[in-house]
Amino acid sequence: MKKIYLHLFSFGALFLGTTACSLNELPTDGLQDNQVTSTVQGLTAATAGNYSFALKQQFIRNLYYMNELPGDNVSLSGTTTDALFYSYTYGHLPNQLNSYEIWQECYRIIAGPNRLIPKIYKNTSEEFSQLKGENIFLRAWAHLILVDLFAKPYTLQGVNPATELGIPVVLAYNPDEKPSRNTLQETYSAIVADLLKSADLMGSDKSSVYASKEVAWALLSRVYLYMGQNDKAIEYADKVINSGRYELANADNYKKYFTIQPENNPETIFAIKFAQKNDLGYGSIGSMYNADGGYGELYASIQYMKILNKHPEDLRHSFVAVQYKAGTTDTLKRNGDPKIFVFKFSNQGATSSMSSPAIIRLAEVYLNRAEANAKLGKNTEALADVNAVRSRAAIPATALYTTGDLKGQPTVLDAVLEERQLELAFEGFRPRDLFRNNRTLTREYPGFHPLTDGNKQIIQPTNPRIIHLIPEQEIILNPNLKPNL
Repeated sequence: MKKIYLHLFSFGALFLGTTACSLNELPTDGLQDNQVTSTVQGLTAATAGNYSFALKQQFIRNLYYMNELPGDNVSLSGTTTDALFYSYTYGHLPNQLNSYEIWQECYRIIAGPNRLIPKIYKNTSEEFSQLKGENIFLRAWAHLILVDLFAKPYTLQGVNPATELGIPVVLAYNPDEKPSRNTLQETYSAIVADLLKSADLMGSDKSSVYASKEVAWALLSRVYLYMGQNDKAIEYADKVINSGRYELANADNYKKYFTIQPENNPETIFAIKFAQKNDLGYGSIGSMYNADGGYGELYASIQYMKILNKHPEDLRHSFVAVQYKAGTTDTLKRNGDPKIFVFKFSNQGATSSMSSPAIIRLAEVYLNRAEANAKLGKNTEALADVNAVRSRAAIPATALYTTGDLKGQPTVLDAVLEERQLELAFEGFRPRDLFRNNRTLTREYPGFHPLTDGNKQIIQPTNPRIIHLIPEQEIILNPNLKPNL
């Protein structure tokens, strides 16, 4: 992994000036390491530098495209030279650019905290503890992104986490290290340990553009769910929901949820704050989802729209828009693919390419708890959480689930997973939700995906291409890395 460390973080130098911090009092570019970590002001600037990696196109755009495009919510309307094409088609390449970029950016995020964490001594002050916790959280989050993209699901049938390869867990700064891949079990154990430690160190006084105790708890609810530790997933979801810090957005705010600044949205638990000066334009997440200031080549799939259209009053229609020929009811198409633009990553501050993507929000935590309860046979509790999310989306009371009436769903778990698809669409959950539950992904709609069975593409959870390939550039530089075949 030596390549990763050649462009390492210099304390404060990579702070991009987001509105999340005001550091006008003291420029930090020229500070020595001990000066940075000996003052709250210096440590705040250095930590802001670590957050700032998430503002880079190479990270944030790839994070969402690589996690969402292998699913069935999105249709790519034609070929493209963008590396997202290979994530969408499962045609992964050893030298795939998006895989290389996110691998590098995640290990840069990890390297920054690894330089800071050992220098922040315990029991110095609450402010120091908070900042140390934030750095430990960032390290855990980056490891989780990597293991999700480059390793098999923990609960996949036939996978033994004790022997299955995860990703290299890097918990110390050593630019000369060439680490091998830890097992899946070791990787997740390290992530859990970091999140527990970060929650212990942090308080609850920061806004949702920073890590906090509740942010760590929320991510733990996700991680434990992915590990199949359902009791633990419920425990940490309970902590977040019962904290009183968050609430599901009301109907009016929900319709414009993704245009609201994250600090002003009571449902957002953790978000990446983009200010106007950080606008990525055509390099933004939203650029491929709509043609207003973007390419407009990724559409909501017909398959997704069929589920959404079960209830025309569903407020989640606010996040998609069918495009029609001027003055007609004829749908515009590209290569036979209906143009259905997606607006979850657009129109913050009335700028089409601007958004502050929500990494964790309360609706997900409710659905994490619902899925865990369903798997434990606690159907009443599971459906209560699903119905809370459905009610907020203006689904009528007559369409809410009961244990005696699942509205045609085969099981409570099916009801939960469909609600996750509806609520979390385009946010990077769908492929993993299917595969970690050992379910097949089927695409039966227009789009540029290779057909494998008649007029549809079928991806089995056991298909080795459900994960991306370890970048060959990294394998060349670090012979200890075993590839994904």
